[in-house]
Amino acid sequence: MENNGEKNVKPAAKGRETSEFLMAIVRTLSTSADFEQREKEKARIEKTFTQSDKKLVELVSENYQDLTQITQDFSTISKSVNDAREKIKKIKDDLSSCKTLLHCKRDELRRLWIEGVEQKTMVAMLEQIEQIKEVPTKLDNLLLKKHYLHGTELVVNAVAKLENQLAGVEALRDLKAELITRKEQLHEVLIEELNKQIYIKAQTPNFSSLPGKKTGSLSKQDTLKRKGGNGVPPPERMEFGKEVKEDLNSNPEDDPTHFIAILVESLYMLRKIPEAAEGLKIRIQPELSAIIARTSQYILESTSNQMDASNQSQYLLDLLENIFYQFRFVANMHKVVLRNLHRIITTGDQREVSGVPVRQECLYDMTDVWSKIQAVVELLLREYLDVENTSASRQRAPTSFDEPSTDINSFFAKKRPAKPKKMALFRFDASIHAISTNSYVDDSRAFDTGDLFSSSLLAEMGLEKNQMVCKPSVYNITAIFKPLEAFIREIEDAIACQDGTSSLQAFVTDFVQNIFLGHVHYTVSTSIGSATKVDEEDESFDALRHVVDHKTQKELGVNRPLLTSTVTVDKNLQELRELMQDLPDYADQFLNMICNTLKEYRDTCHSAYREIVQYDSDERRVISAMWAKDEDISRFLSFSYEVRSLPSWRSLQVSQGQELASEDVCSEEEIKALNSKEAQILISNLTSSDGLIQQEIITDVTQMRTIANVHESLEWFSNRMKDFSNGLSARSTATAAESAASVSKLSARSTATAAESAASEYPPVSEKTLGSLRNLVKDFQDLAEICLLLLHLEVRVHCFYFLLPVAKQSNYAGPIDDLDPDSNVLKLNKDLTSMEEVLQQSLQPKKFKYIFESLGFLVASILMNSIQYMKKINENGIKKMCRNLFAIQQNLTNITMSRESDLDHARQYYELLYINPDDVITMIAEKGSQYTFQEYTELVKLHHRSHPALSPSQLEQRMQKLKDVFFKTPNGECDS
Repeated sequence: MENNGEKNVKPAAKGRETSEFLMAIVRTLSTSADFEQREKEKARIEKTFTQSDKKLVELVSENYQDLTQITQDFSTISKSVNDAREKIKKIKDDLSSCKTLLHCKRDELRRLWIEGVEQKTMVAMLEQIEQIKEVPTKLDNLLLKKHYLHGTELVVNAVAKLENQLAGVEALRDLKAELITRKEQLHEVLIEELNKQIYIKAQTPNFSSLPGKKTGSLSKQDTLKRKGGNGVPPPERMEFGKEVKEDLNSNPEDDPTHFIAILVESLYMLRKIPEAAEGLKIRIQPELSAIIARTSQYILESTSNQMDASNQSQYLLDLLENIFYQFRFVANMHKVVLRNLHRIITTGDQREVSGVPVRQECLYDMTDVWSKIQAVVELLLREYLDVENTSASRQRAPTSFDEPSTDINSFFAKKRPAKPKKMALFRFDASIHAISTNSYVDDSRAFDTGDLFSSSLLAEMGLEKNQMVCKPSVYNITAIFKPLEAFIREIEDAIACQDGTSSLQAFVTDFVQNIFLGHVHYTVSTSIGSATKVDEEDESFDALRHVVDHKTQKELGVNRPLLTSTVTVDKNLQELRELMQDLPDYADQFLNMICNTLKEYRDTCHSAYREIVQYDSDERRVISAMWAKDEDISRFLSFSYEVRSLPSWRSLQVSQGQELASEDVCSEEEIKALNSKEAQILISNLTSSDGLIQQEIITDVTQMRTIANVHESLEWFSNRMKDFSNGLSARSTATAAESAASVSKLSARSTATAAESAASEYPPVSEKTLGSLRNLVKDFQDLAEICLLLLHLEVRVHCFYFLLPVAKQSNYAGPIDDLDPDSNVLKLNKDLTSMEEVLQQSLQPKKFKYIFESLGFLVASILMNSIQYMKKINENGIKKMCRNLFAIQQNLTNITMSRESDLDHARQYYELLYINPDDVITMIAEKGSQYTFQEYTELVKLHHRSHPALSPSQLEQRMQKLKDVFFKTPNGECDS
């Protein structure tokens, strides 16, 4: 900073300082009186001067070259300045002379100036002509690079110059005609480019869901979603207040939104906005159809090597999802175009471009776009849903299901006798040749759809017969319903339907309600009907006799045979349950079909049940079934509750997943008491001195197998249906009322319904229909239990059938060689063995145990109770009865794998006949009673009947003695 300050010191200031320094020296020398001092000062000054001179000499020698150069330069500059002064003086003199001369020739100068202006104008026109001659070449280059705004401005300005400034240049007449023609054609190019941006650029479908395709495009999809509008910013966020400019150094297609603004601006400069709007509107439907054709062809080419005939609807779903993706892009691009058109209309009167103002009525709107989209989608759906072929043969589905209170008496009412069935010896439907042939035919026809499509609709969409991605079917709606409904909601939100329903929604609703539901109902009814009803011509099919094969059992995860009819019904109901998920808006209708199907199958099972348990033309039923047909069902229910209280039934419920409380577990004494109660009930109903059981039993063991199959099938089926019903939830009253009020407006969906649907696998359904479903499930459970109870009781009735004649008709006072078991006992053993073989294959171990458990106690009770029907007995007869008991015990032991000690108890009872009644009474007094008072009484009476020599008075004495002893013993009990 100090150096800078020194440099900034003016020369005058330095000179002043030097002079002041010299004056100070002179003043010092003159005023000093001392000579010596003056000499010192003089010497100091001289010394300083000498040093300065020396230093100056050194500096001069060091900078000699610079000083020489400076001196020379100074001389040159000084000379130049002098020369310049001379020249300026001369110029001043010349200018003064020129002024004088010009003043004298003013008119001639004006003429020359005018000629110069004319020359400049001619040069400018020539330059314009040269520029206009280059316009075609420049225009081609601009259009090639798609810089349409500059190109339009270039041709518009060129035509304007040719029509105004250069209108009289005849040499430009051909060029003018060419540029006017190109200007007229340019708006078609711009409209074509607009259509390309709207439709061709929409070809970015998401094919990642196709089989065999990688999911690498997901990141691209996410990016597009984040941008909004499939890669195009939403029109609402676009800034239209700014002037549209075009950058010649960039690719205009990098920003589609800005590119569309440039195209619209170019059309406005050409004054072709109305024509452009009309052209865009006319091209909407053909371009949308072209998108469908291109996407279909792409899917076919992408999956040509891996077409799966069993999953054809997935290809249709892929097609629709990609079409919807592109249609959303198209709609968004139309929004961008319309926003630019409205901007042009709004600001057009403030622009410098002349022309007729554009009216609002000339434009189209988004309603037109969405209407065309709906029309094209509807045409496509008509083809793939096979509307033309199915509408001719519509099947109406049941509209409601009102299940009345179930009256079980109706299941046992008298029915018209069934026609005798004609059994076919064999069929070839399941042969290897038939199966292979049918498979080949099905595969060859998988995509042979040439004659199935309407050529007029295909032509209208721009499709060909070989461009269909799957075979038309009404069931294609199941795969596409949810994305289709979502797309319809987007349309309705976009166009704000005043009536709440779009045309596409109306078509889908009409198709589902009037075609699809009826077709599903017809298909399900036909399938179930073929599995449950007898063919009138063939009459060889019985719904309760045919069971599935082992392969099907393994697939179903069951270890016992199931009825083919039950599996068929379950399969059809599973399809209906899947339809409830695929078409949630129609869950009530499908649940209604399920309920009707269950009701029909329930009636079929009950009818078949009645045919099994009747044994003659008078509709009389076997004893075990007759107990289920008492007045007002009171006795049946009480009896059923008695049987269901048995330990075997309780253990059976535990095996089926039902928990029992600790207090429900029976002790051994309680088990014995319950078994005794069951035996008493059966004996009181079946034993009579008037007669024996005749034909009131099921004699055909295969019928018992059928009943067992029915039980297993219906139990399996009811459990599956119970799980299904438990997975359903009922709509609230408000939601149900809203749904009922808007049956024809399925697009107006309740928020509460959506929330309930999200929490369940199935959508909420009508509470009334759900109640009917649960009642039907309970009916199947009841019938399954009835079948198991029937088997339980039928086995016991068989015991009565064979054992009652043992006492009433056999001779137990015969000769010594008649010691073999009774023939009826042998028949019973054979019958039990046959039933064991049949039921063991058809029933689960727990249920098999339930059928045969406590049977030994019942047999013992029957034979001990039958002692009252014996006229007399001897030792040979006692041995014969013991052998009867032993033979039955051996057989039951082989069946139940337990000792059956109750038969030992019965054998010991008959062995008391070896002892004198007085000894028996003495034994009671000493050891206590092992049997009831009634049993001892019948024992004493049989002893007296077997010994005619004994008088009645002796019998009375022994009876009185027995009574006295029996009721005094600790273990004595009276059988009242």
